Amino acid sequence: MPTVLVLLAEGFEEIEAVTPIDLLRRAGAEVTIASLSATRETTGRSRLTLRADTTLEEIGTTLFDAVFLPGGPGVKHLRSDPRVRDLLVRHAAADRWVTAICAAPAVLHDAGLLAGRRYTAHDSVATELPAAIADEKVVRDGRILTSRGAGTALDFGLSLVALLFSQAKADELARAICR
Repeated sequence: MPTVLVLLAEGFEEIEAVTPIDLLRRAGAEVTIASLSATRETTGRSRLTLRADTTLEEIGTTLFDAVFLPGGPGVKHLRSDPRVRDLLVRHAAADRWVTAICAAPAVLHDAGLLAGRRYTAHDSVATELPAAIADEKVVRDGRILTSRGAGTALDFGLSLVALLFSQAKADELARAICR
């Protein structure tokens, strides 16, 4: 089964984190949620607290089939932590999926992973990411997958399922959840 690492930072956008995690687990992926902080409890922008499986520190140099960064105000913590950049660069160099939604593509940009690529992001980072494609919900370029925000979390999650499993599996899940 595909393995996916989800990084949660204080202030993460709950819809953008939980929706793809749910879809990936329904598909059968082994999803590991890692907190950026030393504690496993991480609170999102709407004050929902999730308990992570582990911490980023405990992950060490483990590689996953995909890394996923949710957006929200917590992106500032992802951007300021050099471990996140190192993790993303390591995964990209190993030809693994690097994925982000909302403002989190800015973290990919900081890591140098968006140069010369097609991508999208939330309007809140439009001045930093002027090449973001504003009229597409989900954009794939090579092993980079980006999406616009909370309203596109379902499309993004189903796209992840299609990439890691198959389009048939994504279609099956979409029917099961009445999409």
